[in-house]
Amino acid sequence: MGGSDENNSNSTLPRILQAGMNNQNQNVGTRKFGQNRRALSVINQNLVQGRSYPCVVNKRPLPGRFAAQIASQQQQSCAEDPTKSNPSNSTRFEDLILIDEEQKLTADQPVPMSLEKPKLVQEEIEMEDIVEEESIINIDSSDVDDHLAVVEYIEDLHAHYRKFESLNCVSPDYMAQQFDINERMRAILVDWLIEVHDKFNLMQETLFLTINLIDRFLAKQTVIRKKLQLVGLVAMLLACKYEEVSVPVVGDLILISDKAYTRKDVLDMEKLMLNTLQFNISVPTAYVFMRRFLKAAQADKKLELLAFFLIELSLVEYDMLKFPASLLAAAAVYTAQCTVSGFKQWNKTCEWHTNYSEDQIFECSRMMVGLHQKAATAKLTGVRRKYSSSNYSYTAKCEPACFLLENQF
Repeated sequence: MGGSDENNSNSTLPRILQAGMNNQNQNVGTRKFGQNRRALSVINQNLVQGRSYPCVVNKRPLPGRFAAQIASQQQQSCAEDPTKSNPSNSTRFEDLILIDEEQKLTADQPVPMSLEKPKLVQEEIEMEDIVEEESIINIDSSDVDDHLAVVEYIEDLHAHYRKFESLNCVSPDYMAQQFDINERMRAILVDWLIEVHDKFNLMQETLFLTINLIDRFLAKQTVIRKKLQLVGLVAMLLACKYEEVSVPVVGDLILISDKAYTRKDVLDMEKLMLNTLQFNISVPTAYVFMRRFLKAAQADKKLELLAFFLIELSLVEYDMLKFPASLLAAAAVYTAQCTVSGFKQWNKTCEWHTNYSEDQIFECSRMMVGLHQKAATAKLTGVRRKYSSSNYSYTAKCEPACFLLENQF
């Protein structure tokens, strides 16, 4: 991967971290099971659209104040604790680890009403019929003229994603083969990378691919504690090369790690990771499913942000690895819908496009609610701080859907 490194070194991307941690009306088609007697005028809503691909010139306008803020925090920390001999190491990844160690639809055909019966009763039955029968919305009808939406192939693509994800799932207990690192250290690494990803202003796809690469690599290769942060940085570098328009240079990664690694360390780990994964970088992550499922849910911006907040909390949690990426995405959308509406909400359109019933995602959803509850007091605060900002509409301050924990099927 030497050539990749030369491209990195010649990149015009500005240095990022100077110190420390461093949808309009539309014709809606329907597919239905049995008779459909429901008016469809209520479903003309804006469909979720993926955000436009950012231009290079708008990428990573690193706030210089970010580095200054970190440096200020470090100086303040050093002043409060004179025992810290090196303030530049006060936010090092290794210190975080050390501190942590210390402490299908069934609707019967309605029976025709007798003419002798009151008209009021007929109307009541008709309304029941409308409620019970539910159409499945064609969520791609508005994109027929959009060639980039590949409407002709979208169902086949997602069928392929579902098949392929099962071939790239990570064992939920892979950490047992690691002798020097554990689940908590992985959580610290992922939480830190989520903050770094946000400061670099990278695309959402990059974050999900980064975590996928880390878990698949650690499932095959034992790593000592001192190299764990390096694994995370190189995974993000590879994900950037695959997803981004412009890629951070190796020097930026070294600065982020507080110069804990050299250029040779980064390149050697890049080679090792690619060979271990057999250059298999193109895998379906939870992100591709999230975009499709949010579109099926006809989500607005609030619902979208809440769903991503929940799934990023799940990325940090090692126990969530037992769920496939598609199930995590479906559960995040379901939990976000319940949180916003205040009641259980999972219609036939969502069930059709996700291939998951409410029963199938309920366990994962309950775990997400638990993570949402703990986020305010958790030691790892990267995701909460990110979604507590105005850029994310203070999403983290939403009250969790605790009623999902009280009611079980």
